[in-house]
Amino acid sequence: MKKTLGPARWALFAVLTVSATASMAEVTVSDPWIRGTVAGQSETGAFMTIRSTEKLKLMRVSSPVAQKVEIHKMEMNQGVMRMRPMNDLEIPANSAVALEPGSFHVMLLGVSKPLTAGEKVPLTLQFRNKEGKTVSTTVEAPVRPLNEAPGDIKQHGDMKH
Repeated sequence: MKKTLGPARWALFAVLTVSATASMAEVTVSDPWIRGTVAGQSETGAFMTIRSTEKLKLMRVSSPVAQKVEIHKMEMNQGVMRMRPMNDLEIPANSAVALEPGSFHVMLLGVSKPLTAGEKVPLTLQFRNKEGKTVSTTVEAPVRPLNEAPGDIKQHGDMKH
């Protein structure tokens, strides 16, 4: 005798299927780039636009070219530009969050060699959803020349953290 699922069991199956599907966020990273460096410079910024199909938090970024990578926020406070590291960055569902000079961005610290225009640098971004599950994605960010990049964060050492 063949068993079939009754209406109540089909409804439960559909809810579980939708829940499992909904927890798999689709993350899109567009226009990633890194500001080039010169000899002796050990810090630089990485920029991109992030979009997700569900609310996530960007928890961590890593790269093999840097000893440490931090998520930062720049803001004007009483006429002084301040930059500070952040524990995470919220990515709202179905909205784009721009990481750009003068705002949210990623700092690569302890860069051991100059990053030159045309090079591609891997960045791995780790996100967490509201259920605590993690999603990671890796992008190849091209290095742009110092004078081509919009904005100005070259004077990171002058920022108040």
